[in-house]
Amino acid sequence: MAYGVLAAFLVFTSVMFLIGNQFIASNSASMRGYFGLFPLVFIVLIPAMTMRSWAEEKKMGAMELFLTLPLRPSEMVIGKYLGTLALLTLLFILTLPMTFMVMTLGSFEPGEIIGQYLGLYLLGASSLALGLFMSALSSNQISAFLLGLGVMVFFTLSGTLAASVELPKILKDILQFLSFVPRFSSFERGILDTRDFLYFGIFTTLFLYLNTKVLIFRKWR
Repeated sequence: MAYGVLAAFLVFTSVMFLIGNQFIASNSASMRGYFGLFPLVFIVLIPAMTMRSWAEEKKMGAMELFLTLPLRPSEMVIGKYLGTLALLTLLFILTLPMTFMVMTLGSFEPGEIIGQYLGLYLLGASSLALGLFMSALSSNQISAFLLGLGVMVFFTLSGTLAASVELPKILKDILQFLSFVPRFSSFERGILDTRDFLYFGIFTTLFLYLNTKVLIFRKWR
C-alpha cells in the first residue's frame, strides 16, 4: 500500500507541475511550483503513510505483544518513526529525476534547491510525528486517516485562514505561528532561518514524546 501511495504521489505532482502549473506554457525553468505542491499533497499523503502504524497493531491484537517485549516505549516509537522517515526519504529520492530534468533547462542556484529539499524534509518529518501520534490515538486505520487528515488541514491551512478571515489579532498570530506554510515558504525561497529549524525540531520532538506517553499509558493500563 505504501509503495502504491508513493507512486500515485509522484504521478500526481509531476502531472500537476508540468500541466496544471503551466510549466511548459510559461517558458520558465523554475522548481518553485513543483515544491509548492508538496505541503498541500502532504495533507493526504502523510495520514495515508502513518494510519496503519499503531492503529492496525491494535486492531490485529499485536499491540499487547509489543507492550510485553523487552523494549522501552520510546524505542518502539523511534523505530516506527524511523521506518516512516525512511519511506519519506525514498520519496524524495524518487523526485530527483524531475529536479535534474528541470535544472538542465535553466540556470539554478544550488543553494536554493538544497534549501527547498531541506524545508520539505523538515516539513515531512514533523508531519510524520504528528501522523504517528494520531494513529496511536485511533482504534483503526480509517479513523487514524481521518483524524490525521483533520489535523494536517489545520496545521497546513491555519495561516491562510488567519489571513482571509476577520479574527482577533492574538488569535491570528497564534494561527500564523502554528501554520506549516509560512515556515516552509522561507526554505522555498532559499532562506534558512534558525527559528524555522527550532519550530520543526520542537514540533517533531513534542509529538514523538506524546506518542511515547500514549504507549506508556496503555502499558500501565
